[in-house]
Amino acid sequence: MSREMLFHPITESDQDRALSIPVTEPVWWLAADAWRAEAAQRQYRPEWTWIAEDGGRILARAVWWGQADSEHPLALDCLVTDDCVTDRAGVAAELLTAAHKAFLDAGAQRPPLYNIMKLPGGWRDDPAMAAAVAWRQDAAHRAGLTAEVERLQYEWVPDAGIPEPGGRLVFSPEPDDEVFLQALLRVAEGSLDAHTRENEAAHGAEAAAREALEFYLDRPGKREWWRLAHTPDGALAGLAIPSATAYNRNVGYLGVVPELRGQGLVAEILAEITRFHAAEGADRITATTDLGNRPMAAAFDRAGYRNTEVRVILSAPA
Repeated sequence: MSREMLFHPITESDQDRALSIPVTEPVWWLAADAWRAEAAQRQYRPEWTWIAEDGGRILARAVWWGQADSEHPLALDCLVTDDCVTDRAGVAAELLTAAHKAFLDAGAQRPPLYNIMKLPGGWRDDPAMAAAVAWRQDAAHRAGLTAEVERLQYEWVPDAGIPEPGGRLVFSPEPDDEVFLQALLRVAEGSLDAHTRENEAAHGAEAAAREALEFYLDRPGKREWWRLAHTPDGALAGLAIPSATAYNRNVGYLGVVPELRGQGLVAEILAEITRFHAAEGADRITATTDLGNRPMAAAFDRAGYRNTEVRVILSAPA
């Protein structure tokens, strides 16, 4: 690499060049018109779109995403290099490291996570796709995003049908955040979710639950959508947090207390969330779960949710 390599966010004069880097790898990448459409909503921003430049030639581009009202970027959506780059991971790692430093200097609490998106099931069986993912993983690891999990993305559409109530649970609103926090603590016990386990190990169960509470309070979904689930005799069975993204309705968070797991109650809670969103007119509900959380994946399959993609998510360790 040249000593003149520069890493910086794009300016107006850079925009057309930065958005037109040719990509020949078999992975999803962000097209110029998509960037402009979301930039109009302040979900992509010039200061969150960084390039590596050498002698006036753009060699790599990284595009971070946030909500319209986000102070700092939330996730890296797209990382590409020019085909002329022989050390893709090396150039990309320097680009990410420079951008992370700028985000942290601006007040971000931690580097944004990286979503390698829209991978098909069995993506490792395609050598070209596996190679494209591998150098991106390498670059992310070198830039400090060493915690990695593979997640399954799901969607429900009305053609899948609206599930009927099972009748074994009673759902009720709970406006007190502290009461909801205690329920989050209960359903997180023994969780198969990698992020929950990592946060509990690093910060303790209560801090991890409080982070989850704050995360969903900050989503576009409304607090009044949340429900606690009880058995008919009044015992806490679990909880449902129907949520939303910037694009559509979302399952959000659900869980069952440890002593009642294995009885199919997760399906009843998922059905309640699905019915709630459908009654509000949702024509698409998205959801996600870790590849290793087989009970949750099976519940989505039974409820008519379709697996649409796989994501490799890399983040800084908790």
